[in-house]
Amino acid sequence: PDSQILTTSCNVLNKTEIDELVDRTANKFGGVDTLINNAGQARMSRLENTEDEAWKEELEAKFFSVLNPSKAFQRLLEQSKSAAIVCTGSLLAQQPELHLIASSAARAGQLNLVHSMAREFAPLGIRVNSILIGVVDSGQWKRRFENSANHDVSYESWLKSLAKEKGIPLGRFGTPREAAWALFYLGSPLSSYTTGSTIDVSGGFARHVG
Repeated sequence: PDSQILTTSCNVLNKTEIDELVDRTANKFGGVDTLINNAGQARMSRLENTEDEAWKEELEAKFFSVLNPSKAFQRLLEQSKSAAIVCTGSLLAQQPELHLIASSAARAGQLNLVHSMAREFAPLGIRVNSILIGVVDSGQWKRRFENSANHDVSYESWLKSLAKEKGIPLGRFGTPREAAWALFYLGSPLSSYTTGSTIDVSGGFARHVG
């Protein structure tokens, strides 16, 4: 009941809208402790059918959705005693998929950007980390199920069969709540000595080492 909430829509690729959000946030709360960058979705295409414009759009979405808010909120974060920036990335950054080539490349660049920001912001007292999510049960999967011809099974059974088909060791899709817990940890003082790091939230789907 004592919580204060500010809800608004903002195009994170539009600097004017972001600056307005920063001002509104400062006026309402007086400051910021945690910034979570969580924008963007995957583009399904292979190299042969990805147009130049699609590459540009994907890179802009993945890069500037992190860069713009982080730069705009920097002055408020510098005033916090427990400042943190957390970015929602994708396992694609380290484990690219052929049918998601543009998103995979953009996510890899985004992860590099996050690590570079962590080094630059550390002397300012701002930690920068990210989570790399695998397959999470979200609205896009619900829509795919509804648009599919296979309605002889429940949505839950359909997801379970997909998880098995994809080879996810835990045998299921992740939930938004599980991704949120990882974001909460990296954005809170619980991870006060952690910066430039990533948390894998993929149910064991990661195949890389290091």
